[in-house]
Amino acid sequence: MGWMLDKDRPIYAQIVEKLSLDIAAGQYKPGDKLPSVREFAIDAAVNPNTMQKALSELEQLGLVYSKRTSGRYITEDSQLLAAYRQKLAVKEMHAFLLKMQKLGFDKKDAINLIEKEEEFQ
Repeated sequence: MGWMLDKDRPIYAQIVEKLSLDIAAGQYKPGDKLPSVREFAIDAAVNPNTMQKALSELEQLGLVYSKRTSGRYITEDSQLLAAYRQKLAVKEMHAFLLKMQKLGFDKKDAINLIEKEEEFQ
């Protein structure tokens, strides 16, 4: 799975970011059952309490829901997933444009540079 966690930021927040990105990107499909807290914690090499906190946060966001005795599942609300994916994309775009601005590029320059970049076409 590639858990690259930075010790300079709260671990649970990084887990929320990673899992929400994985969900938005479709690595987990609507209705998929997630691994248990313990399985996730072992895979990520974190304390189960930290993983529990992150998964609870994902539940609060509506991306995940619990079935009392059978675990956690990805929401099947396609509108919520699409809106969350859009929200993440806008956030990443703003971060990119801010970095470009620091390099001296305005929005139009950044767009032109993207359009000229052949590696991603």
